[in-house]
Amino acid sequence: MTHSDSDSGSAGGQTRRRGRNETEEERADRMWTELIQEVRVAQMGVQILFGFLLTVVFQPKYDTLSDTDQTIYLITVVLGAVTTGALIGPVSLHRLVSGRRVKPQAVRWASRLTVLGLVLLLATTACSLLLILRVATHDGFVPYLVAGVVLWYLLCWFGIPLWTRHRHTAR
Repeated sequence: MTHSDSDSGSAGGQTRRRGRNETEEERADRMWTELIQEVRVAQMGVQILFGFLLTVVFQPKYDTLSDTDQTIYLITVVLGAVTTGALIGPVSLHRLVSGRRVKPQAVRWASRLTVLGLVLLLATTACSLLLILRVATHDGFVPYLVAGVVLWYLLCWFGIPLWTRHRHTAR
């Protein structure tokens, strides 16, 4: 019997499954492990960025920032806080539902929190870059540079993955 892109019957009347041969619980366990590894990377980045942001207000230069730059800073700190919440959320979710036989649902919610956290991390990083470049250069090209970086992040974090998913997912 040859393999094709579609399911094919076998001698016993069963259909051959594509992909991994795993139960819903086994799949949830595997997906949870993968998700936690991904979240660890994002958490490290946001925690370093957020920690740095928290120290800025205590620097002597903070008082010399324009009202606009102080507003950008405050927005950035709040974004950093909500990003941290979204990216730590999957850990809390897992801990609070562990042993309740809802891992597949927990994985879906944790995945959603992680994607939300990535979107918020993009916003936090963009605002941080905007603030730093405004203070460092005072040049009119700063918004364009930040927009270019945001487009780069969108391409790397969402564009290529979504294109790959669309292009290579079996229909």
